[in-house]
Amino acid sequence: MCRETNREPAWVSAIRLAMLEGHVTVEAVIEEANLVAGRERTVEDVLETMLDRNLLANPGADGVYVPGPVLLESGRFEQNFDQASDGGAHRWNSAV
Repeated sequence: MCRETNREPAWVSAIRLAMLEGHVTVEAVIEEANLVAGRERTVEDVLETMLDRNLLANPGADGVYVPGPVLLESGRFEQNFDQASDGGAHRWNSAV
């Protein structure tokens, strides 16, 4: 997160949305990352790169991406979170 502009990289927002909401769109990433208007093409490029690297999957031509095999198999399941903080990632209400 950039403190000066209160923005974060598009890929961070895309991963957060994929894991928490179960789907990602260009518009949702722009809103989540607090990006300025006119960044649609940049976000599209980021999502396409994530698709190429199997972080996201695109089941249709509607512009909605879902978590890909790399994210789904990232090892976040069956881990011991006994010592993790109460505000940690294990407390997220994940959609996947």
